[in-house]
Amino acid sequence: MALGAMVYKAQLSISNLDRGWYGQPVLTIARHPSETEKRLMLRVLAWCVRAGEHLEFGRGLSSDGEPALWETDDTGAIIEWVELGAPDVRTVRKAAGKSEHVLVLAYDEARTKPWWESVKGELSKIDKLTVIFIPDSEADALAAMALRSMKFAVTIQDSVIWVNSDTADVQINPEYLKRETQRWT
Repeated sequence: MALGAMVYKAQLSISNLDRGWYGQPVLTIARHPSETEKRLMLRVLAWCVRAGEHLEFGRGLSSDGEPALWETDDTGAIIEWVELGAPDVRTVRKAAGKSEHVLVLAYDEARTKPWWESVKGELSKIDKLTVIFIPDSEADALAAMALRSMKFAVTIQDSVIWVNSDTADVQINPEYLKRETQRWT
C-alpha cells in the first residue's frame, strides 16, 4: 500500500524589503513520502523569496514536467517557474520557454558544485534565469525548524533572508550563481 502525502501548515509573516512585498500568507504544503524535510523547507523558502498573489506549489515530486512552484497571471500565462535542486539544461530551457522568469534554488553542495560547473555555460545564455545556491549548514538549520504546524517571520533585505520562529532563528546568505538580467532577483 502506498504511503500518502503528509500535510504541513505554515503561517508566514513576510517582509521582503528587496521587492517591496509584504504579506501574511498561510500555506498548506503536501510532503511526498520520498521528500526530505530539507527539500520541503526549501520549497517554503522559495515561496517566501518569490511570494506573489498567484504563486502556488506544483503537484510534487511525482509530477514530471511541473515546477516545484509557479506563478500564473489572470490569463493562465506562467510568470514564474521555480525549480529546486540541480535540474538538467533541457528542463531549464523548457521552463524558460514557458515562463517569463525562472528561478533555480540549488542546495546540497556535493551535488551543486559539479552540476553548476557542467551547466553554467549553457545556462548563462538564458537571460530570464536566476540560480541561487543555499549553503548546506543554512539549509540544514532551516530543515531543523520543520514542524507539521509552523509559524515564521521572514525578512528579506539585501538578498539576506532571516527566518524566525518561537524556537529558532536562521540567517540564510544565498550565493547567486547567476542573476537574471531582465528584472529584480
